[in-house]
Amino acid sequence: MSASAVFILDVKGKPLISRNYKGDVAMSKIEHFMPLLVQREEEGALAPLLSHGQVHFLWIKHSNLYLVATTSKNANASLVYSFLYKTIEELEEESIRDNFVIVYELLDELMDFGFPQTTDSKILQEYITQQSNKLETGKSRVPPTVTNAVSWRSEGIKYKKNEVFIDVIESVNLLVNANGSVLLSEIVGTIKLKVFLSGMPELRLGLNDRVLFELTGRSKNKSVELEDVKFHQCVRLSRFDNDRTISFIPPDGDFELMSYRLSTQVKPLIWIESVIEKFSHSRVEIMVKAKGQFKKQSVANGVEISVPVPSDADSPRFKTSVGSAKYVPERNVVIWSIKSFPGGKEYLMRAHFGLPSVEKEEVEGRPPIGVKFEIPYFTVSGIQVRYMKIIEKSGYQALPWVRYITQSGDYQLRTS
Repeated sequence: MSASAVFILDVKGKPLISRNYKGDVAMSKIEHFMPLLVQREEEGALAPLLSHGQVHFLWIKHSNLYLVATTSKNANASLVYSFLYKTIEELEEESIRDNFVIVYELLDELMDFGFPQTTDSKILQEYITQQSNKLETGKSRVPPTVTNAVSWRSEGIKYKKNEVFIDVIESVNLLVNANGSVLLSEIVGTIKLKVFLSGMPELRLGLNDRVLFELTGRSKNKSVELEDVKFHQCVRLSRFDNDRTISFIPPDGDFELMSYRLSTQVKPLIWIESVIEKFSHSRVEIMVKAKGQFKKQSVANGVEISVPVPSDADSPRFKTSVGSAKYVPERNVVIWSIKSFPGGKEYLMRAHFGLPSVEKEEVEGRPPIGVKFEIPYFTVSGIQVRYMKIIEKSGYQALPWVRYITQSGDYQLRTS
């Protein structure tokens, strides 16, 4: 079953806007939501689903807004929450107050008789007839996507040059303790597409997926085991479940095709060692050594190493073997910037600070050293796009372009 009505409330629980889709739950029932929410919060029993008699409230909070769906039936909760999260992507209280008519029109297109209909922002732009507080007049036209089997792509798209750009982006999350042991290591990957293709093409993407290699009897040596895989709605999930084929009719332009995670142990790509010496409470010297532990033919760009310093430090002086260092007192860090850091290289930075004559006691351990970087043409997991097949009834030739990028995510090394 589905939602009966949807409400957008301000932070005090006052309805800003609402839409009754089915009429089987009185709209006045929303008055019970905020007192129930406050009561459950005080009891420490707050839950994403609250009930008052026969009425159930499925809710989420976004910024200073509450989005609430009501139902008196046994609703499909995951469907309702998915709809609510899609709805809040660009909502703010001020924009709602300024655009009531557009929001009502949007709610009408998002859901029909309590069932989610179209939530793709690009397609919804075809439906909305309001612009700058003026109602467009003229013939009412049903957007072609309404009758399409593929709601996320319009028909009749034409390009002089047919191309697909594929970006494989991997972020490395890493936490290393003061002893040099890796406490946390994971890779979060996304595959993003930029599609400039005519017509209604079907695309098939081939990866060096370990499960696929096992199914087809290939060697597993150069394959990767993908976890927590999530796809854009255009991907045929039944096809992927059957034979691991990623088959889809793509939206036009930019979109994220899929995301994945790998929890395999990652060797730190940029390794940091630091030594701190204090001299008679009057000065402190910090030595930081950075080493690129990735292959020599790769280069890390835009490297930033954030080194914490005592909050009472002053009179900074720096010496670097490469790049530049600057003191950021409001953050109590030195930022060592290196534009280009080849694999296998090792660099040094020395920092000298004066300290007040009376030393402050450090109540807590020093914050970790943080590292930011981006390595093009490289993936730490070894994932590869083996092929991209483009099938369209007109038979045109199209060029797929692939780019690999590894970048830092939450990348920290503790020093004490």
